[in-house]
Amino acid sequence: MSVVGFDLGNESCIVAVARQRGIDVVLNEESKRETPAIVCFGDKQRFIGTAGAASSTMNPKNSISQIKRLLGRKFSDPELQSDLASFPFRVTEGPDEFPLVHVRFLGEERTFTPTQLLAMVLSNLKGIAEGNLKAAVVDCCIGIPVYFSDLQRRAVLDAATIAGLRPLRLFHETTATALAYGIYKTDLPEHDQLNVAFVDVGHASMQVSIVGYKKGQLKMLSHAYDRSLGGRDFDEALFKHFAAKFKEEYKIDVYQNARACLRLRVACEKLKKVLSANPEAPLNIECLMDEKDVRGFIKREEFEQISAPVLERVKGPLEKALAEAGLTTENVHFVEVVGSGSRVPAIIKIITEFFGKEPRRTMNASECVARGCALQCAILSPTFKVREFQANDGFPFSIALSWKPDSQNSAPQRTVVFPKGNAIPSVKALTFYRSSTFEVDVLYVDTGDSQIPQKISTYTIGPFQPSKGEKAKLKVKVRLNIHGIVTVDSAMMLEEEDVEVPVSSVNEAPKDATKMDTDDAPTDPSSGTDVNMQEPKSSDTAEGATAAENGAQDPEEKSVPMETDAKVDPSKKKVKKTAVPVNELVYGALPAAELEKAVEKEYEMALQDRVMEETKEKKNAVEAYVYDMRNKLYDKYNDFVTPEEKEGLLARLQEVEDWLYEDGEDETKGVYIAKLEELKKIGDPIEARYKEWTERGPAVDQLVYCINSFREAALSNDQKFEHIDISEKQKVINECSEAENWLRERKQQQDALPNFANPVLLVSDLKKKAETLDRFCKPIMTKPKPAPKPQTPPPQTPPPQPETQAPEPQTPEQQQNAAGAAGESACEGGAQEASGEQMDTDKPENSAASA
Repeated sequence: MSVVGFDLGNESCIVAVARQRGIDVVLNEESKRETPAIVCFGDKQRFIGTAGAASSTMNPKNSISQIKRLLGRKFSDPELQSDLASFPFRVTEGPDEFPLVHVRFLGEERTFTPTQLLAMVLSNLKGIAEGNLKAAVVDCCIGIPVYFSDLQRRAVLDAATIAGLRPLRLFHETTATALAYGIYKTDLPEHDQLNVAFVDVGHASMQVSIVGYKKGQLKMLSHAYDRSLGGRDFDEALFKHFAAKFKEEYKIDVYQNARACLRLRVACEKLKKVLSANPEAPLNIECLMDEKDVRGFIKREEFEQISAPVLERVKGPLEKALAEAGLTTENVHFVEVVGSGSRVPAIIKIITEFFGKEPRRTMNASECVARGCALQCAILSPTFKVREFQANDGFPFSIALSWKPDSQNSAPQRTVVFPKGNAIPSVKALTFYRSSTFEVDVLYVDTGDSQIPQKISTYTIGPFQPSKGEKAKLKVKVRLNIHGIVTVDSAMMLEEEDVEVPVSSVNEAPKDATKMDTDDAPTDPSSGTDVNMQEPKSSDTAEGATAAENGAQDPEEKSVPMETDAKVDPSKKKVKKTAVPVNELVYGALPAAELEKAVEKEYEMALQDRVMEETKEKKNAVEAYVYDMRNKLYDKYNDFVTPEEKEGLLARLQEVEDWLYEDGEDETKGVYIAKLEELKKIGDPIEARYKEWTERGPAVDQLVYCINSFREAALSNDQKFEHIDISEKQKVINECSEAENWLRERKQQQDALPNFANPVLLVSDLKKKAETLDRFCKPIMTKPKPAPKPQTPPPQTPPPQPETQAPEPQTPEQQQNAAGAAGESACEGGAQEASGEQMDTDKPENSAASA
């Protein structure tokens, strides 16, 4: 299972992977840590990432960058229109009012949606991760800006699906940064809260978050952002400054030339980086336009003056984030600055003045988001055991449901289901009383952002048929999922089969909008609300009805009667539950059929790219063979080829080289393979003769060593070979002599031949002869010694049994003689025992020596 984090930047992307020792940032094919988010369309294939960046200067109109700015936004969006003015490629409005990018690809005009283009970037990042991990990558975590709307989040998920990825979570970039910062902190307080402000200035946007840390957890206190304030705005200020200057000094208008615009923007970006560390910097571009070289010079003070409109906007998100968190600058303990655009000294100065403390850079400014995403993926994956750390993220917008009452003339009612800062993910259950199919709209409310469309989706709930012919009670489950996308998951019709409830109370229930329909399950404030969504008399009462949050998450628990109901025994109530169909309509989302087509289209383009890459490899192989063989013919192959062969092969190589740069410039993969095989038919015999000559000496030495080793063993008088039969040893000697004679004859024949002749003594024959000799002789000479026969010990005579009768009394002389006899027999016995021990110990020593 892959554990990968992707940071989808506006300008460049970063891939991080989790390993046993921690989080690593993956290097791309150019061994760089950042991969440009560019797709360049050529005549025959696409160039994505680093290859796309290399091709973009020569092909600016077909090089698509800043794809993130196009995603999930209508063509009429003012911010998008502002961006389009600086893009070298053509963008038009599609039939669905969303942008379409026009490029020339495979010799024809093609259009692509931003979702398809993002999928191409993700496919390239997936390939980089797979090349590093040597395994398939499917599960991942993708970083997104906190301000992404529901539609933009869905577009990222669709792009991931097209690229063959399955995101475990779309993770806010601010939260990813906070996680990467806090999970390694071992000194976080247990009771007090450590407040840290994160200021992320990227290529195109600025995000500010204030995070409260405690031991083992973080909580997002506030989010604030400026969608169009980033490093590129400083580049644009420099670009406009020098474009005007060059028009005045050199009489050239770079706006009239897309390539000149691109080169000047790249130069301005480098100039900005130089000014970040130096008080002044020069600008020199050779042959910018109309074959004119241009020069410029700027000081940091002048740069800050022309960037003043951009710098004035930096303070806004800082103030908003602090106000929403309910803190003062004194309560913010640390300020961390990240993002590629945060290196501008003027921005650091503004942040320092606002918070009254110097910002810190304890994290890698460019890589912290990717690392946080990889950490989150590891937390969600069962593959890794990660330190216990809880990231309590909050949703940055308020989401409400709106519906029309049953009565025709009543105004639509609305209630906030997920207020701003609501935990992600979250589920809430709502109760409606309806007699027929009805619609519920999901809306953004009070966003304070005019660029976010208010209406997200519409859900049609029904049809359903109440069995009693009256209004049915429906429980609707609304989910804010882990990606920050709102859906109506399910609807359930609840009908009581028991008749113990008085009829009057049933009729009165829909009139009372202020009553809560609370489940029996224990309340979990974080899990959701169960709100009675009846027909209120006004919107004020509707919002009052949903103000309390004391419901349970599971809508399928048995109901408790309303306060107006007669008291009955709840255990006797039976509730019939019937699933009600829910149909979804998401405004601007990619239909399932279109998504399938996009997946197939991406597969076809990837196949085309792969075929073209393989074709280029085969063409390069032909070219490399021509140069390599030509050099070797004059060098190490010179003695192994006849003059006629050499002259003919050199002529053929020259012919193929000319063909490569003329008619063979653009051929198919099969043609290049055939051409290489044709050359190898001539060149391989020469190469084989050289190879035989270089390897023959070691192979001969190996065979000679094998012959001598077995012969010496067979003729040896060593005790370890004594057990081998003489006839067997003679067989070994004969086999060695036969091999020696064969080698002598073949070697004499080979020595008589010139190097350019085909050899008669082949290395393969020498190895085969050595293997045959080894296979014949080794079993004979390594035959194990027979085991010695075990010796049977002498039978032991049983000791004389003592007589039971009392012994006769002995005289002193008899006692003395008996004592002497006993001494003699004891000595003899001892001698026998000693000699027996000697014999026993001799046997094992002999056997051990022989073994």
